Amino acid sequence: MIVKRSVTRSIAQALSAIVLLSLLSTGLALVTLSSSLRDAEAINLAGSLRMQSYRLAWDATRESHQLAQHLMLYQQTLDAPVLQNLDRPWVPGEVINRYHRLRNAWPQLQQKLQQGEAVTYQQQVAIYVNEIDRFVLGLQHYAELKMHLVVASSLIGVIAIVALALMTIRFTRQQVVRPLNALVTASRYIENGNFSFPPLAVAQENELKVLSQTFSDMAARLKSHYQLLESTVRAKTEDLTEANRTLSLLYESSQMLAASPLHPALFEKVLNKVLIHEDLAAIHLEGDNYSFRAGHCDRARCWQRIPLLQEDHRIGELRWQTKKGDPPETLTGSLASIFGRSIWIWQTQKQYQQMLLIEERATIARELHDSLAQALSFLRIQLTLLRRTVDKNDCAAHAIIADFDRALSEASCQLRELLTTFRLTIEQADLVAAMQAMIAPLQEQVDVQIRFDYQPGLESLEAQQQVHVLQIAREALINAIRHANARMIAVDYQRTAEGEHLLTITDDGTGIASCDEPPGHFGLTTMAERAARLSGSLNISAQKRGTQVALRFPPRPAHPLE
Repeated sequence: MIVKRSVTRSIAQALSAIVLLSLLSTGLALVTLSSSLRDAEAINLAGSLRMQSYRLAWDATRESHQLAQHLMLYQQTLDAPVLQNLDRPWVPGEVINRYHRLRNAWPQLQQKLQQGEAVTYQQQVAIYVNEIDRFVLGLQHYAELKMHLVVASSLIGVIAIVALALMTIRFTRQQVVRPLNALVTASRYIENGNFSFPPLAVAQENELKVLSQTFSDMAARLKSHYQLLESTVRAKTEDLTEANRTLSLLYESSQMLAASPLHPALFEKVLNKVLIHEDLAAIHLEGDNYSFRAGHCDRARCWQRIPLLQEDHRIGELRWQTKKGDPPETLTGSLASIFGRSIWIWQTQKQYQQMLLIEERATIARELHDSLAQALSFLRIQLTLLRRTVDKNDCAAHAIIADFDRALSEASCQLRELLTTFRLTIEQADLVAAMQAMIAPLQEQVDVQIRFDYQPGLESLEAQQQVHVLQIAREALINAIRHANARMIAVDYQRTAEGEHLLTITDDGTGIASCDEPPGHFGLTTMAERAARLSGSLNISAQKRGTQVALRFPPRPAHPLE
């Protein structure tokens, strides 16, 4: 089809006209403004002539010795280049004529001054100053005329540009926008699979009419191909959807277990995802020392099971209850493999962290024993020798030695407690066994009944979390035995409804009067710092009889434990 009237050419011509009008109006304004750059200087110099004329009259009356200098300055101002440049064709004749009158009248006045005729000069200077005023007024009108010319040319240019732009917009809407909107509407019909779109009617013989006819022919061909391919795609889609669901679940589960540090909440999160994705009633992941669950089991439904194997060793099992149909075997087998590998890695990491922690604390204990303990023993020997050397009758010296002896005894006692603390071990990350091992020697040393009750869940803590919990419990028990004169102490662990860990140590002693520690004691401060490392809170409160220490912390710390 032949294009008789090109849309692009018409729009290009209109835009070229707009640009040309813009250049003309802008150029005229710039030329006018450039010629006005020194108008203020000209007006200022012309106005200064009035002041200089009166100053010359004053000099002539007073016979000032500065008369010659002021005459020279007046002549320089009158002959200034900016005033001489007014003699141009485009400057109004009134301004040029008034300037020439000033120049022609000045020699006569100058002669009067030079001859000493001050009175005659004063009589004629008023007329001369009036001529200066009219010259200044003419300069002002000339400057205002140029500003009016700039405004008028800019206004005419804007009106012409706006009119041409409106005409271009109207042409574009009729010849471009409407056909394009029709094409967009037709494309949306085709996007929705509907090839019966409204007809694309374009009156002008231009590019858009060619495009509309080509689009209609293409739509007719697409309709036939679309119907042929639709049936084939439908069959393939059903097969791929199921495979994609399985791969997506396996990939997301693997990413969740690999992207974050392994912990019980993460396993439960993955189980919940599998539960929702496969529409299961319940799914459990169980082993000898762990149990993770999602959903609500129904006794009326049967359990499907698959073992978790790691290097041919059974480390647990994955079991589930279905609502409708069983999930694909490939999915359950792959999930069992992923869970088995993750459980093995998780348990290995816990054991490795525990070994590192125990080794680090054993090293600190050895260093304390080999350095500080030996130093304290040496000081005790030296103190004994000092006691034997000092005169028995010197009571003040023996009192000081007694104070040193008590301080050394207290330091040695604190050091032994510190060494005992660092030598506490947690076998296989089992805090229950460690708590029982810590309570047993205390029970044997004192006549105090210590009761330990707990709920399942302590084994889900990390190694460093377990050490902090164990040390807080030990410090609370020692404080109750030493300072509260307690006869019965209850240690209770439970999980709250929000999933937080709650450890309470309650005694029936004298009760705590204040949480402020005396100088040189740091037990309560250390307990509070350990609670902060657990991202939890430590509350010490007096009861009706005795004191209760309550430690509450979330399963996972908000910041890395140190």
